[in-house]
Amino acid sequence: MKISSIHIYSHDGQRRDLTFTVDGLNVITGRSSTGKSALSEIIEYCMGRSSFNVPEGIIRDKVAWFAVIYQFEKEQVLIAKPSPPRGGASCSTAMLRRGEQLQVPMFKDLAVNTDDDSIVALLSRLLGIPENRTEVALEHSRDSYDANVKHTFYYLFQKQGLVANKDQLFYRQNEQFQPQAIRDTLPILLGVSSHDRYELESKLRLARRDLRISNKKLEQARDAVDTSHEQAIGLYSEAKTVGVIGNTDENPKADGIIDALTLALSWKPTRLPEDDGSRISFLEDELAQLRQDRRDTQARIDAARQFAKRAGGYETEAAEQIDRLTSIKALPKNSDSGEWQWPFSEQNLALESPIAVVLLRELETLDKELRIATGQRPKLEAYLADLTGVVDGIAGDIKEKEAELSAAISANEVIAQMGTRNNAAARVVGRISLFLETLLPNEDLIKLEAENRLLNNKVEQLEEQIGADESNERLTSILNNISSQVSRYIQKFDAEFSPYPARFNLQQLTIIFDRPERPVPMSRTGGGENHLAYHLSALLALHLFAAQNNRPIPRFLLIDQPTQVYFPSEQVYRDADGSVQKTEADADLDAVRRLFEILLKFTQEDVPGFQLIVVEHANLRDQWFQDALVENPWTKPPALVPEDWPQEKEN
Repeated sequence: MKISSIHIYSHDGQRRDLTFTVDGLNVITGRSSTGKSALSEIIEYCMGRSSFNVPEGIIRDKVAWFAVIYQFEKEQVLIAKPSPPRGGASCSTAMLRRGEQLQVPMFKDLAVNTDDDSIVALLSRLLGIPENRTEVALEHSRDSYDANVKHTFYYLFQKQGLVANKDQLFYRQNEQFQPQAIRDTLPILLGVSSHDRYELESKLRLARRDLRISNKKLEQARDAVDTSHEQAIGLYSEAKTVGVIGNTDENPKADGIIDALTLALSWKPTRLPEDDGSRISFLEDELAQLRQDRRDTQARIDAARQFAKRAGGYETEAAEQIDRLTSIKALPKNSDSGEWQWPFSEQNLALESPIAVVLLRELETLDKELRIATGQRPKLEAYLADLTGVVDGIAGDIKEKEAELSAAISANEVIAQMGTRNNAAARVVGRISLFLETLLPNEDLIKLEAENRLLNNKVEQLEEQIGADESNERLTSILNNISSQVSRYIQKFDAEFSPYPARFNLQQLTIIFDRPERPVPMSRTGGGENHLAYHLSALLALHLFAAQNNRPIPRFLLIDQPTQVYFPSEQVYRDADGSVQKTEADADLDAVRRLFEILLKFTQEDVPGFQLIVVEHANLRDQWFQDALVENPWTKPPALVPEDWPQEKEN
């Protein structure tokens, strides 16, 4: 994508055309306030940016429409936009035409037929920006978004106040949120995030969504199963209380309860004696016994833990005593090997004396007790584990028995309300029927669990595929390649620190020089000439990589007044009216010539066909420079906007 021509229209239908060479160096030079710096704003405005940043004055007052024809490999695209109405600050409507060789439209043919969003989408597609999504962690406040043609603007324009700015490398880098946008999107534009990766990430997002839905369904199903189990126990107890199920002493398991409830559906009214409340008493007795069993078992656990605590203290104390005695070899024989270990005495010398016998017996007893305490600890821990399991089992039984008791009490209350046990039984059977109809079959739960496992495996596989993408390594490799070219261009400019490797730092968005003693960022370097060299070196290196690797960044760069750093003062530079004489009289002519020679060779040798547009005050008499001039120096006239154009009429 390059700039073929720029066109502006007056309010009375006149047109001013500015045609560029799409391959090579284009220079527009002239005096101040002739509209040179507005060219980048017009190009950006017609690339889908709604903000209208053309300076106040003649251009805003006299221009009704702006149009740019963009040259692509196989077609041209014309985008025209009206000046914002009534001095507004933005406009999002536009006119679009496409064709192999477009004719510049007449004023009467200008008509809105699209908007900026459509323009951005079209230019992004024609550039070849792949489907993508910026990677933003979930904990961050900003949202993910697509990289598009607007995210190439940072590398297409070097404005007048930027070319020698030591604190800012890229266009709009000083605006809120833009540095992060550069960090997010440049890796995509450089090819770090491939189309395959985007597809994998899209599949992963869908798989994670499906997994979240599956987890929720499975959780609800399991909760329903747990709730159903409690409901089944309650209905079973009610059914026994009202006589629908035989009043047996059995405590069936879950499957047995469901089978019993299913059989209860065949119940028929019969003459039954009234309940005497014995079932409730029986359940209360069972519940009391379970609670007593839990207290007894818990007491045994507490006692075992106290014993373990005392045994542990004894073991520690005994071990310390043994360590002390062992360190001085108090025992004549090693307890493990049986070898004699008293070097100051013969074997078995005087060991039969009463004192020796007593001392040795005490030491041996202490050693045995220590070994017994140590050997008992594993058995004690297993004993505690068994008791803990028993308590947990009793707690579950208590919960079920409480549910049975509550259901039995409710059933008796229903009997009292319904008048007879048969009426109460019929009501319970109806509730059992409703419960069994809504009961989730085991097959459905098994199916949900199987689907959940499959989705979990799918998410894990996609995460592994994305993890194997090695994006960080590829980005590091690309940045290293760009950095090596940055160093090469800085050496061509003969700038300060050129002997040291230069590194493009994406996180800090600056150039860093790796000196042996310490790294030096661009912000700590001096001299406008050096800052200009660093800026242009970074941009040329970036475009070189993009062109060589067919990355979707437009093949043009507009540089606004770079030679200002080669004049003795800003005023002297402004006075240079685009004439050769003024340039030769006031500028560092060798530096100016070296700058333009580097730019020209870039379009001819490094990236053949690349388009460079430079707006300037300086002028060189060299023929290759004169050949690069788009028009004669702008001196009013000529200028961007003719002086005889009328201003917009006030309504």
